[in-house]
Amino acid sequence: MKKADFAAMKQIAREVRLDVLEMTSRFGGHPSSCFSTVEILIVLYFGGILRYRPKDPGWPNRDRFILSKGHAAPALYSVLARAGYFDPSELARFRTLDSPFQGHPKQDTAIGVEVTSGSLGQGLSFGLGTALAGRLAKRDFRVFVLTGDGECDEGQVWEAAMAAAHFAADRLTAIVDYNKYQQTGPIEREMALEPFADKWRAFGWHVVETDGHDLVSLHEQLLSVLEVQGQPQVVIAHTRKGKGVSFMEKDFTYHAKSPTGQLYAKAREEILCG
Repeated sequence: MKKADFAAMKQIAREVRLDVLEMTSRFGGHPSSCFSTVEILIVLYFGGILRYRPKDPGWPNRDRFILSKGHAAPALYSVLARAGYFDPSELARFRTLDSPFQGHPKQDTAIGVEVTSGSLGQGLSFGLGTALAGRLAKRDFRVFVLTGDGECDEGQVWEAAMAAAHFAADRLTAIVDYNKYQQTGPIEREMALEPFADKWRAFGWHVVETDGHDLVSLHEQLLSVLEVQGQPQVVIAHTRKGKGVSFMEKDFTYHAKSPTGQLYAKAREEILCG
C-alpha cells in the first residue's frame, strides 16, 4: 500500500465540497448531509483503503462501497469522478433527464455505483448479503457501508447488525456518519442513539470511534479494522453536518435546501479558504 498523501486528500476534499455546492445549488439536493461525509469518502477512495479499478469497474475482487444514506449522492459522484470512473464534467448532468447521476444513487457499476439506495435503513442489510455472497463465492473483497445516524433509528439496521455478528461477517465494515442531526432536528431529540458505541458492542461488533473530519485519524482507524477477524466492524465517525460552511454548520435545515445568491458566494469562499 502506498503512503497516504494527506495534503492531496485535503485538496480533493475541497474540490468535492465545491462540486457538491454547485450541483445542489443548481438542481437541489442535500448539501449539508454531503459535507459531513466528504473526508470519510476521501480516505476510502484515496487513502488506499478501498480496492477498485476505474478502468475495470466489474473486477470481481473489487471492494464494494455502499452508500446507505443515498441522499449524499452528490458527494459520492464527485469522488467517483475524481477517482477516474468518469470525467468530472459529467457532474453537470446531475438530476437531469436520462442522466445516471440522479438525486439518489442508481446501481451502475460502470460509474462505480454498486447499489441503488435512498430508502434509508437498508444499506447495511445489503452490505451483509454482499459480504456473505463473497464468502460463498470464495472472493477476497471487503464491503464498506456508509450509514447516517438518523437511519440508525430504524429497526432494520439493528436486525442487520445482529445477523452480521451471528454470521461472523468480518469482511463487513460499517461507517456511521454521526453528525448528530437528521432532517427534522437533533438526533437526541428525535430518537436518541446513546450509548451508541455500547449498542454496537452489545450486538457483537468491533467498535472504534474517530473524528470524521480528521484525515489522519480516519485513515488510522480504517486501517486498524482491516485487521479484525471473526466479527464485523463499525467506525463511528463524529462529524459536523454542513462541515466547511459556517452558516450551514449552525443550521440543520440545510439538510434539504441549498444556499443561493450571496449565501452561495459566501459558502464558496469559505470552502476555497478552508
